[in-house]
Amino acid sequence: MITREIRLAAQITGIPTLDHFAVAETEVDGEVLVRTDQVGLAATYLELMRADCTLPVPAWQPGRRVGVAVTGTVVRSDSPELAVGDLVQSMAGWSEYSAGPAAGYVKLDRGLFADPGYHLGQGPTAYYGMADVAAVGEGDVVFVSGAAGGVGSLAGQIARCLGAARVIGSAGSPAKVDYLVDELGYDAAFDYHDGSAADRLGELAPEGISVFFDVVGGEQYDAALQAARPGARFALCGSLASQLGDAAERFPKPDRAAAEAKGIELLPFSCYHTPDQIAAWREHFNTWLGEGRFIYPQTVVEGGIEDVPRAFLWLLQGSYRGNVSVRLS
Repeated sequence: MITREIRLAAQITGIPTLDHFAVAETEVDGEVLVRTDQVGLAATYLELMRADCTLPVPAWQPGRRVGVAVTGTVVRSDSPELAVGDLVQSMAGWSEYSAGPAAGYVKLDRGLFADPGYHLGQGPTAYYGMADVAAVGEGDVVFVSGAAGGVGSLAGQIARCLGAARVIGSAGSPAKVDYLVDELGYDAAFDYHDGSAADRLGELAPEGISVFFDVVGGEQYDAALQAARPGARFALCGSLASQLGDAAERFPKPDRAAAEAKGIELLPFSCYHTPDQIAAWREHFNTWLGEGRFIYPQTVVEGGIEDVPRAFLWLLQGSYRGNVSVRLS
């Protein structure tokens, strides 16, 4: 059948715009045919759209479909493994329909979560970074940068569930600060536009932090260095503060000398959403939801496939809270 998809019109250098994307028609056919219901969005995708992509996977090429994780409904199947009506997840990307072998689709339990969009979140990254990399436990004082985003909004809650004594977050507006404290259970939060991050963190964690979960870098990394206790663990997940520069600017080298002087462990990591990482996250997430200790922060944008690039650009500008997806109408 003929379907519409979003392709990368040109690899991105500098600030991304709608001109970097194009709507195209294509024919899809395969063992199963799946209607895309919801498209997941993440800031990481921007790096994959760059010619100088620094991730250990191939960059997306102009003229090819973009996007990764989606959920959808099987509308035709020649496979005994999948039936019409099954909810599935795949890496089919930004298209109205996809088709292929049944092995390319993972069947999901419609009753596992309240919303199928929960499957598209950044939970595996947040859980792996907080539980396995930073090894958060009883008594830790945790600082999460970019705490209202897809990863940060989950990371802070995970830290609390793992026994952290105090969780502090940073965000980009007063409304997001209120959201962190009033809805996500952060003990304290600050707007990084409101004065020195080092001063604010010093006020909120006068005895220092033992864990830093960083998705921003820049000034907030420097502030965490000042506030860190000897032996603190820094789980370094990203550098949103400099995501629009060239490769060297996007991923600046951390100040290792200052960290080593305080005995800080610098722990850069990537999460590839392996089956084991996804299973570990879902097991704990489902338990914490059932105990009423966790909420899933998300923004769902309603629209057609042609609206996905615009939603992606708004995500990069910090216009949304939590994990972001587009539900296709």
